[in-house]
Amino acid sequence: METLDLLKGLHPGTYLASELQKRKIKAGQLALSIGEYPQTLSAILKGRRHMNTPLSLKLEHQLKLPEGLLMTLQVFYEIKKEKETISKKNQPDLSKFRKGIFWDTTLENIDWVTQRRAVIERIMQRGNNQEQEEIKRFYGLNDLDQLK
Repeated sequence: METLDLLKGLHPGTYLASELQKRKIKAGQLALSIGEYPQTLSAILKGRRHMNTPLSLKLEHQLKLPEGLLMTLQVFYEIKKEKETISKKNQPDLSKFRKGIFWDTTLENIDWVTQRRAVIERIMQRGNNQEQEEIKRFYGLNDLDQLK
């Protein structure tokens, strides 16, 4: 497995913080050595700020990292975040479910796309008519038929 595949979805600041720790480099000194404000680099290392291309190039050159690595990590991180946002919007009408039907988690923590099979099985086995109808509406009858 390639290194990039292992790092996909990781904020570039997290990766960079790990590199600095391995190399025993202080972030403030690195920032000053490349002509950046230490606060800027600190915010990136803590995941509060996005990586930008000029800074990425400076850091990669200074640390002898492959060119484009940090921006590639930034793009994959943004893709991961966008998928999480879409997944949270793509959910059934939660008011139709009893709290006890998902006793082992909260409804807000369910990934309705990734955990589709488990959700359908649970509702079809233990759910009442209202819950089963909402699952049929949300997933469609094709998904339900494929699980049988």
